[in-house]
Amino acid sequence: MPIKNYPTDNKNSRTEYKGDGVPVDHGKRVMTMAEFKEWIMQFDKDKDGQISRDELREAIRATGAWFSSRKTKHGVKAADMNKNGAIDDSEMTALAGFAQKELRIQIIY
Repeated sequence: MPIKNYPTDNKNSRTEYKGDGVPVDHGKRVMTMAEFKEWIMQFDKDKDGQISRDELREAIRATGAWFSSRKTKHGVKAADMNKNGAIDDSEMTALAGFAQKELRIQIIY
């Protein structure tokens, strides 16, 4: 998935690129909301259009974050507004908020 380099408000910003082509600014992966959705949906292994707890755990592991099981539990709790145990498209904004706080991802709106 190609990710563009987005300018930040910080004039001293130092944007680097990881091996996966995702820009990193001050240690945070930078992407738009559309790119975040595209990135997270690559972990939808059963292609049901939702991110399950196990699929979210794989996404969290892919970021290199520690304590993926604990963060998965908190991520589902933070984003799963209808309490069905999975995150669907209508809950992506809440998941993006969790990702910005816990996974060092910066969403450009």
